Amino acid sequence: MNLDEISLDVYCNSVEQKIYVELNNTVPCVRLLNATHQIGCQSSISGDTGVIHVLESEADLEWPLSKGPNPPYMVLLESSLFTRSIMMKMKNESNRVAGVAVVVPNTSPPEFSPHTTCPNENTGVYSDNYGPNLAHCNTTVWNPRGNGLSYEEFDFPVFSLKEDNETEFIKQCYLDHNRAVNGSAPQYPLCAMQLFSHMHAVTNTPTCMRRNDINFSINPGTQTATVVSRDTLLLEPCFLGTLLLPVFQVLSTRFLDSRAFFWEVSTGAEGSVSGFVTLLAAAQALREVTHAAPPTRNILFAFFQGETFDYIGSSRMVYDMENGKFVIDLDNIHSVLEIGQVAVHSGTNLFLHSDPVSRRNNTVNDENLVNNLQSSTAGLGFLLVEPNVSQPLPPSSLQRFLRAQPIPGIVLADHESAFNNRYYESFYDNAANLNLTYPSDLSPEEQLEFVTDTAKSLTDVATVVARALYKQAGGDESLVNTIKADPKIVTQMLYGFLVSSNNSWFQAVMAPELKNILKPSPPEYYVGVAMSSTPTRLVQYLLANLTGAATNLTQSQCMYSYLWVQGIVPPNSTERDSFCVRASVRLTKAVSPAFELGEYASKDYSTWTESRWKFIKARIFLVASRDLEMLTLGVGVAVLFTSLLVTYFISTKADVLFSSTREPASAAY
Repeated sequence: MNLDEISLDVYCNSVEQKIYVELNNTVPCVRLLNATHQIGCQSSISGDTGVIHVLESEADLEWPLSKGPNPPYMVLLESSLFTRSIMMKMKNESNRVAGVAVVVPNTSPPEFSPHTTCPNENTGVYSDNYGPNLAHCNTTVWNPRGNGLSYEEFDFPVFSLKEDNETEFIKQCYLDHNRAVNGSAPQYPLCAMQLFSHMHAVTNTPTCMRRNDINFSINPGTQTATVVSRDTLLLEPCFLGTLLLPVFQVLSTRFLDSRAFFWEVSTGAEGSVSGFVTLLAAAQALREVTHAAPPTRNILFAFFQGETFDYIGSSRMVYDMENGKFVIDLDNIHSVLEIGQVAVHSGTNLFLHSDPVSRRNNTVNDENLVNNLQSSTAGLGFLLVEPNVSQPLPPSSLQRFLRAQPIPGIVLADHESAFNNRYYESFYDNAANLNLTYPSDLSPEEQLEFVTDTAKSLTDVATVVARALYKQAGGDESLVNTIKADPKIVTQMLYGFLVSSNNSWFQAVMAPELKNILKPSPPEYYVGVAMSSTPTRLVQYLLANLTGAATNLTQSQCMYSYLWVQGIVPPNSTERDSFCVRASVRLTKAVSPAFELGEYASKDYSTWTESRWKFIKARIFLVASRDLEMLTLGVGVAVLFTSLLVTYFISTKADVLFSSTREPASAAY
């Protein structure tokens, strides 16, 4: 590249920067597909552009939807206006709405859940053939706050913006250029926004998978085929556990994953973290007693991924058990205890949910598990009670086991009927939802060690779970009251999973090659194709360290059932004291059986897929009036044709215009 080319590049970049202001703190809503349809949002292939309108109330919708003279509009709204009513009105007038930008504040509204009122209603155990009166939340609406926005399709892009300087700049641009005065139309130039989030996949999963196959067969080596082929599967390692042998008591959290309306802002504090942190703490509490006095039954700790999307992880485990592809089969399961949402108490009780159909048919007997749980709360300040009315199981992995065969099981939760969680599957289900707060004068390392009230509460729940499991597995009754969860471990896990994963404890228990997954923020719990498996890896290594044993093996010898971890940095040293941990922790894939079987229109298994995209981008700029644009175009065209005519005239008369006159021969003097 020569100097002229370098100068040209710099010049072009500077012109673009003068025209556009790039927005960096944005997160899109993306497209998802299943067996029957598509949901989510997308822009056109070249991005969608509209004049910015800041929505101040629902009544203010009249301007972008009908009165405004400069459609289409890019609507900027506060999270309090991000409601189903407003979004559906804009969806129905999408020819006047180019897109939506939602400002996510630093504080939470009174309630918000973009999920449906009946999560996973078509893939649980209840159907026309099993408890038809309980199917589709006929008796209990689990998530009454759900507005269903996450399962709608929008033909325009929807982005979230953080409440920061960029958002203030956009609002100021709107005030300076776009705000109508006394109902009169604003004058050009106007402030506009352009959003890019074009999605490649369309229609449904069967269509997407068929197009993948066509692309592979026609041109298997092209980049386009590679991109299209990844439009699909929600892949994630799903199962972690401590394996002993032959007859098992199974304990499982409902899920490790979560989701929100926007692509990568799901923290799932109450929805998922409260459950699996409690389970990890219970596993640690059982470590010493199960070594000192092993119970007659073995305990399997299971952590499932992809449960938000129609129980991907649990349905795959059941499928593998039924087909002899798992370490045990369904007949080896004695009973199931699942930890649901347990951190948001509305009183002093937690609730024991069971399946009324199998209990009524006498196909299972879970009374022993109920009694073991209820008798384990002595001295802990709360009770475990059964709901007062006959109702179905809440959305839970246990339902996928019951679809296969009757198994005694209980789901432990903090709600009797409807969820206490006011932010189920939304970006507000974060640390604040669990009242996870720290004194302002504490350093990050001190916050890691500070035992919060939430940690104390979950420690008590973990203690009850550990004691009940030990009794249910046939352990020594005289040792039950010695089982206690550690509040310090619980508070460290809550800090690492909901505040900052890049802390000294998480660093010590992770493998050196995985240290880069630790960030100064919570992990991302969404399980899309492009997302990392950070929560899975964190839980894997935490479970290994909490239940395993350190060995003297070197790093080269640390293989198979062994994990090499970084360890702590000793005082007066700069090198970590790394070591090898022996633990019975395993990973299996959470790939829906529908994709293993090629049944992309399956009604029995999850068929959710995620579209791929080329890039995500947002920017604002000033746009001139249509008349000025047309005038500029017209002048440009006129100049073009004029220059062509002049060039033609000059080229045709070149021999006259540019002929050189010969000088006469030199005269002799």
